[in-house]
Amino acid sequence: AVVLKPSEIAPASSSLLEKLLGEYLDNSSIRVVEGAVDETTALLQQKWDKIFYTGNGKVGRIVMAAAAKHLTPVVLELGGKSPTVVDSNVNLEVAARRIISGKWGCNNGQACISPDYLITTKEFAPKLVDALKTELENCFGKNPIESNDLSRIVNSNHFARLLKFLDDDKVSGKIVYGGEKDESKLRIAPTILLDVPQDSLIMSEEIFGPLLPIVT
Repeated sequence: AVVLKPSEIAPASSSLLEKLLGEYLDNSSIRVVEGAVDETTALLQQKWDKIFYTGNGKVGRIVMAAAAKHLTPVVLELGGKSPTVVDSNVNLEVAARRIISGKWGCNNGQACISPDYLITTKEFAPKLVDALKTELENCFGKNPIESNDLSRIVNSNHFARLLKFLDDDKVSGKIVYGGEKDESKLRIAPTILLDVPQDSLIMSEEIFGPLLPIVT
């Protein structure tokens, strides 16, 4: 038996899951509970056999603390700074396409498994940037922010959080591709940054969006 609590941050997806699972699966075994903090708090007060949570560390601590009262086993999938290492001996075209698919193809970077930043050599970085630019244009056209294939940012709070990364004085001059944004449509174009400082804000938090720093 499973109780599924989708995120209130994506209400349309939450509503669709509630509709489809209620229609096609056995409701005596699987239920969907929609809502926000109050509903989640009420669920966490119950005694479960196991809790699986995916999201950020702040809420993860709340989930684990609630589970500890009942000694409930917990699985926390909290994302993080997932690097992609690009060696100078790779097939550059194939590597660029795979990076683009994993980063911007998966909901415009809004996925825990998307590459958070790239690591390569200083000598190889310009070639990697050029390859990414070429393949991004092939994928999303010359004006990616207008592409129907590019996902929107999930909400205005996350949009503002991503802009805060870009507005950081330490990285604002490091953009080598992209950077365009449209707040009315909650869209940020695929953005590549080269040699951002390790102590910058963008390198201290999970990006979870269309910004891709390259570190050499």
